Amino acid sequence: MKALHTREDAAALFHALQQQARAQGVALRQPPPEPTSCCGRGCNGCVWEGFFAAAHFWQEDALQALQAAQP
Repeated sequence: MKALHTREDAAALFHALQQQARAQGVALRQPPPEPTSCCGRGCNGCVWEGFFAAAHFWQEDALQALQAAQP
């Protein structure tokens, strides 16, 4: 699994796994939404840290669903 460090990484991951799921006929839950309340000061416990943690969990869940659908 690739580590997510930017919003672009997360968007690319979401897109790739959603495409793969559509091709396999697998329904995935929606990926987590990007935060809208970041102040940009690099706070400890930044909302982006929570987003990337949620994105990682979504990735694990999506990969598990895709693997379960394989013959």
